[in-house]
Amino acid sequence: MTRPPLPPFTLQSAIEKVRLAENGWNSRDPEKVALAYTVDSRWRNRAEFVVGRPAIEAFLTRKWTRELDYRLIKELWAFAGNRIAVRFAYEFHDDSGNWFRAYGNENWEFDADGLMKFRHASINEHPINADQRAFKWPLGARPEGHWGLSHFGF
Repeated sequence: MTRPPLPPFTLQSAIEKVRLAENGWNSRDPEKVALAYTVDSRWRNRAEFVVGRPAIEAFLTRKWTRELDYRLIKELWAFAGNRIAVRFAYEFHDDSGNWFRAYGNENWEFDADGLMKFRHASINEHPINADQRAFKWPLGARPEGHWGLSHFGF
C-alpha cells in the first residue's frame, strides 16, 4: 500500500502531506487514521510511547473519546528528504464542557511508500473559555480557504 505524496518531499508535496494528515485527524476516525502509519510505526506522544497500528488505533480511540468536538490545524515547519516537521494547534472540550487549546510540534519520518514510520510529538495544552475558541468550522476537515495556523498567531 502506498500513501502519496511519497518522499523525497518537495515544498508542494510536503504541504500536501501535512494537509492530508490534518484532514485525516479531523475525521476523528481512528481506523482510517491508523492506515497512514506503518504496521510497526513508533510514536512518542507527550510521555506516551505507542508502537504499531493496533496500538495507534487504540490510542486515537481513547483520545477522541475524551477530546470532544476536536478541531486541528497543522502547518509545515520544515522538510528534507523523507522527513517533515510540523507545528499544530487543536481545540476540544471534555465531557464536562471545559474547553482546551493544545499546541505542539511533530517530527515525522516516512518510508518509501509514504507511510509514517516515526512520529515524535511534543504537546502542551491550557484551558480556554468557550468564547476564546478560534476553530469553529463544522466538524470534519477544515474548509479550503479557511485561515491557517499562522493567521491566529499560534
